[in-house]
Order: sequence, then C-alpha cells, then structure tokens
Amino acid sequence: MKIVMAIIKPFKLEEVRDALTALGVHGLTVTEVKGYGRQKGHTEIYRGAEYAVSFLPKIKVEVAVADDQVQGAIDAIAQAARTGQIGDGKIFVVPLEKAVRIRTGETDSDAL
Repeated sequence: MKIVMAIIKPFKLEEVRDALTALGVHGLTVTEVKGYGRQKGHTEIYRGAEYAVSFLPKIKVEVAVADDQVQGAIDAIAQAARTGQIGDGKIFVVPLEKAVRIRTGETDSDAL
C-alpha cells in the first residue's frame, strides 16, 4: 500500500477527484495549503501598492491505494491536474505500513 500525495492548483480539484473516482479510488483527503516551488511566488498590486506574494494557495490531495493502483492514480492525477503552466504541482508517493478501518476493524487493503 502507498499514500499518493499531490500538490495541485485549487481549481483542478474537481477534475482530479473525478479522475480518481473513475479509477476506482474511494476516499481522499483534501487540505488547503500554501507554498512555492521554482516560481518562488509573484508580485501583485493592491490599492496602488506592490507587494510580494511568497506563498501561493495550493490544494494537497492524499489517497491511500493498493500497490497495483499506484501508477494508475499517479497517471490520473497528473493528467487531470496538468495545465502546462508553471506551478501545476507535484506528486509524491510514500509507503503505507498499515491501515485500519476504525468502524469494522478491517486492516490493510481491506481497510482501503
């Protein structure tokens, strides 16, 4: 099992969710985050004053998937989140040692 974690642009969330649902991934966690990558933020003008926006709003999507679904989840997220512009985001894959469904006590792949 793995956790697939993606940092994406906020307006791409629905497309990513739909792509994962079509793949058969049930359940995901979404967190509003701020950060920057190579773009290092940008400048904006507000009421005539220019100021630097160092951290840009992003969405962090986390899904726990079985090993055989990892590449499909990566491909689905990458395709749905891609705009071709800087700041499209990143996908990270982290090993998941154990999963337990609290309600039933199911473990590992059964709990997903």
